[in-house]
Amino acid sequence: MTATHPNRDGIIYLDNAATSWPKPASVSEAMVRFLRDVGANPGRSGHRLANEAERARLDAREVIAELVGVSDVMRVVFTSNATTALNLVLQGWLTPGSHVVTTGMEHNAVLRPLRALESRGVKTSIVPCRTDGTLDPASINEHIRPETRLVVATHASNVCGTILPIRDIGAWARERGIPFLVDAAQTAGIVPIDLETDNVDLLAFTGHKGLLGPTGTGGLAIGARFDIDGLPPLICGGTGSRSEHEWQPDFLPDKYEGGTPNIVGLVGLLAGVRYVLDRGVEQIREHEQRCSQQLIDGLVRIDGVRVVGTRDATQQTGVVSFVPEGRSVSAVARDIEERHGIMCRPGLHCAPRAHRTLGTLPDGTVRLAPGPFTSEKEIDQAIAAVAQMAEVQSDA
Repeated sequence: MTATHPNRDGIIYLDNAATSWPKPASVSEAMVRFLRDVGANPGRSGHRLANEAERARLDAREVIAELVGVSDVMRVVFTSNATTALNLVLQGWLTPGSHVVTTGMEHNAVLRPLRALESRGVKTSIVPCRTDGTLDPASINEHIRPETRLVVATHASNVCGTILPIRDIGAWARERGIPFLVDAAQTAGIVPIDLETDNVDLLAFTGHKGLLGPTGTGGLAIGARFDIDGLPPLICGGTGSRSEHEWQPDFLPDKYEGGTPNIVGLVGLLAGVRYVLDRGVEQIREHEQRCSQQLIDGLVRIDGVRVVGTRDATQQTGVVSFVPEGRSVSAVARDIEERHGIMCRPGLHCAPRAHRTLGTLPDGTVRLAPGPFTSEKEIDQAIAAVAQMAEVQSDA
């Protein structure tokens, strides 16, 4: 499937791990149409426009449920991003004296809430990963204790793209009766996911990356095995339901959706996920694998450039990070943007623990992240730009 998208002449956008761009044209078109022709607040009124807004929100739940294998669409809860979804679970589920197991490749969206919870008596075990970001799933089991209440892991690293074996991790957790929370910020819409077959109880997703939607969208997909009674809401407020009561509703999805939703964002998310489903997650995955392997193969041949991670596109997403010899990562990123129009992200990527695992602290890496609209020609241009940078450095 081919999609039209905004003209990006002069720009080679390789920062899709931060936010995907360009978006399918249908995303902005749907958002403009909603603002122009509907504009109402779902669940707050009974008139035709409010009902149309509610229909759009339900449609968005349905496509997410289809994408990640949720049988009951009401178990798809919308939040403003994956970070909020992760905090909903971490801050609500973990109580003083409980223990959580996580990995050495986590983003600060997981680690910062856990560090805050440690001050309230929550204990954390961080399972070491190998220097390429891979993890032996059996090592999770070695850290589980009688008081372990949750296992949480990223599906794929936002630094080097390494995919963690969530199905096997989830099997260890499920065997012990421990809920498994997955941070799918880097994989939803890019790597096939099914909550049941992948042994996932709670899946945090964001809308603005692989789902090709706008920023300010995301949510939590809740597996059928997880009992919500033990998970209080992060935010309480109006839902449009049970308004006669001053207590937050105790049913899904209202329990976790207090306040006016970002409905125009969800309309854009709906269009983005429809594009993903129409094109096919497997086809998107194959495209990004080709791009990332082409990128890896080109970069490893450049003297003065060290590619981190597995260097195997079948074991990672389309995220490729490298360390330039003799230059700061920020200087390299600035150079390839100014000279070649390449947009990327240098530094620590909000994941210092992952950089510690990869041996790239304190400076970080230059991260190149192709997306579903990246072309082979653009990858060649990026490789040539890095090669030119390295050659200039070696002559200096």
